[in-house]
Amino acid sequence: MAKKIESPCVSICQLKGGLCTGCGRTLEDIRHWKSMKRPEKTAALQKAKQRLKRLD
Repeated sequence: MAKKIESPCVSICQLKGGLCTGCGRTLEDIRHWKSMKRPEKTAALQKAKQRLKRLD
């Protein structure tokens, strides 16, 4: 069985323009995280990583 994908939350939780500056997820991603299927979570994590790179 595949390992559970943990939330990327780093407990900073500051939203700026609908985007968390701590983990890079959108407000929509955060809201739906628990109900997302594995492929959705993987895609959300990849997008979040790219967003965080742009914030630096």
